[in-house]
Amino acid sequence: MGTPVSDGSVSKRSLRRKSCVPNYDENLMDEFIEKHLGGSLKKRNRTKKDLEKETETEAMIAFSLGFPIDALLQEEIEAGVVSELGGKEQNDYIVVRNHILAKWRDNVRTWLSKGQIKETVSNEYEHLICSAYDFLLYNGFINFGVWPSFTSHIPEEATEGSVIIVGAGLAGLAAAKQLLSFGFKVIVLEGRNRPGGRVYTQKMGQKGQYAAVDLGGSVITGIHANPLGVLARQLSIPLHKVRDKCPLYKPNGAPVDKEVDSNIELIFNKLLDKVTELRKIMGGFANDISLGSVLETLQQLYGVGRSTEERELLNWHFANLEYANAGCLSNLSAAYWDQDDPYEMGGDHCFLAGGNWRLIKALCEGVPIYYGKSVHTIKYGNEGVEVVSGDQVFQADMLLCTVPLGVLKKKSIKFEPELPERKLAAIERLGFGLLNKVAMVFPYVFWGEDLDTFGCLSEYSHSRGEFFLFYSYHTVSGGPVLIALVAGDAAQSFECMDPSTLLHHVLSILRGIYGPKGIDVPNPIQTICTRWGSDPLSYGSYSHVRVRSSGSDYDILAESVGSRLFFAGEATNRQYPATMHGAYLSGLREASCIFRAIRGWQNNPWKYIQKHVVPSNDILFDLFKKPDLAFGNFLFVFDSLTEDAKSMGIMSVTLGVSNGEFVNRHSCKKERENGCHNSSNQPVQLYAILSRQQAHELQLVNGGNQNRLSYLLKNLHLKLMGANALGFFGNSLAANIASARRGRGRNRVSAGLQYAS
Repeated sequence: MGTPVSDGSVSKRSLRRKSCVPNYDENLMDEFIEKHLGGSLKKRNRTKKDLEKETETEAMIAFSLGFPIDALLQEEIEAGVVSELGGKEQNDYIVVRNHILAKWRDNVRTWLSKGQIKETVSNEYEHLICSAYDFLLYNGFINFGVWPSFTSHIPEEATEGSVIIVGAGLAGLAAAKQLLSFGFKVIVLEGRNRPGGRVYTQKMGQKGQYAAVDLGGSVITGIHANPLGVLARQLSIPLHKVRDKCPLYKPNGAPVDKEVDSNIELIFNKLLDKVTELRKIMGGFANDISLGSVLETLQQLYGVGRSTEERELLNWHFANLEYANAGCLSNLSAAYWDQDDPYEMGGDHCFLAGGNWRLIKALCEGVPIYYGKSVHTIKYGNEGVEVVSGDQVFQADMLLCTVPLGVLKKKSIKFEPELPERKLAAIERLGFGLLNKVAMVFPYVFWGEDLDTFGCLSEYSHSRGEFFLFYSYHTVSGGPVLIALVAGDAAQSFECMDPSTLLHHVLSILRGIYGPKGIDVPNPIQTICTRWGSDPLSYGSYSHVRVRSSGSDYDILAESVGSRLFFAGEATNRQYPATMHGAYLSGLREASCIFRAIRGWQNNPWKYIQKHVVPSNDILFDLFKKPDLAFGNFLFVFDSLTEDAKSMGIMSVTLGVSNGEFVNRHSCKKERENGCHNSSNQPVQLYAILSRQQAHELQLVNGGNQNRLSYLLKNLHLKLMGANALGFFGNSLAANIASARRGRGRNRVSAGLQYAS
């Protein structure tokens, strides 16, 4: 399983105040977007007033997507989208840019072309159309996602460089989709036996009645401008707004008095306001102090939380705060724990009907992913990158690493050469915390159809995060599902506890709440307890700003190394860390960075040394000098380190140039050794990738070469191809076979090496 990306908090119990962006009223913006995002004004017969209104509307849509109303993004400035900053050209560019953004958001199921923009914008702005369109396209602001027709815009042949992506989570899949559309050769290596990483939807239930349960990232936090919302629109997946109602219950199961609840929530928010005031006074010294210690001091100073009920309520809010940050308050930086607040996305928090695996599944379409490939070594240098997974070696021009911060902290992957000290220090400073869940499928919904969340107080501060919040997924999962969250210190101790003990505790809480109401709480049909902290492919849940860290460390993690090694994932996104959309956006960002890097090499050819993702003819020729199996015109080579019948190898067959006739293999070999490569009579060497079992099956076919060729194509359904079409897998397979022969010698008897006619 993978680590859950931050679910966010429910609306009523919002941990983070509204966005601090000037002139941004979230309620008004929500209303505005709902009204205008679904359809733009028609372009024909427009009056001056219509044009002004349309320009204003498009500016507000661009603003909701994170663009300044009357300025350029820093990325636009760096890209040189206008010849001179300020003045008329920049103003015109902004209008054109906003128009393109609004036009694509009007219908995210249509590939927006430059030609369509030119139909609605005057010809005098053609240079600005090209500038804005290219920037938005290659930075992932338009024409991204999973709509099937988008695949027709992927080049049939890769024209750019080759990229290995480590990790098939949201970041890796987003980057893969983009890079494929840009014309790159791409392969994704995933250590698990499934895609999604820290987004994991599990099917739970029995007897044909199953529910889809998100054990990882589950809540889309802020639907407006959220790229995951775009994917949901493209797939026509319904979204369920997480409703505000969130009643709280005391440890004995009694409901919390609403007035006391409201007062303590107000006190909690005032405490956070005081933290903000104090850190302004303290300046940089605030980064040496934890948020927990400041809150504790303020509690004592103002004498709040003295009664048992008040103390338990405050602890509930502290637990909710620890949930949002996947970290204990004692670890969070008082100075920067909320550094991403100004960038929060507007709109409702939502559940995705059927689980987030539906987004993952769509993102996987057309992406070459190899599962069970845990990477233990990454080598990079001027000539490209090399990735070692088990006994396999993969090579490419560049590599995008999307593994969780927890994996980087554990040094599970060896980098050669070592990562820069600056990046290592940032990895060490940033926090990577833990959130666990108990997912339960019940025979029926006993907690009420009108609830999406409810909370439970704890008697003790050290266990305040244990089952403090329940999520109901019955509206979207297809079954009566409750998930109990475990945050803070409790999430750590949770990892070591027996599941039956945990379930007993959860049920005692639920029965304490609903029993006095005369409601019977049945035993669950199925229960799953997560163990994200023990998962060797995540070692935790999501990132936070720890004491002595800052938002700058997210930027440092995002920095590329030598234009060969790139990094993505929620812990590389300063604006949207600890979120699913933050992970997705980081993948789009790095796809753009890789595209710019490869273009930079192509503009400086002496720096561009492409590491082909196919084995050279020389490598193949050397391998087939000593085949492991041979009969007729068929030669086979396999990995010498395994005898598994399902292990893969490469087949070579020699055909004549006319009508695919067979020629004498031995004469072909002699011609090649004599260097007669340009002869018009030179036969063709074709290749196929197949298993040992298929090779021996082919050997048993009677009737000579022609019958075997027919059997290979019609019965084994294999395709013959030239050396340059073997692709990533063929390249890696050839490299592994060659490496095994060089490194360990061929320490076994050749598997039935013979020359049959």
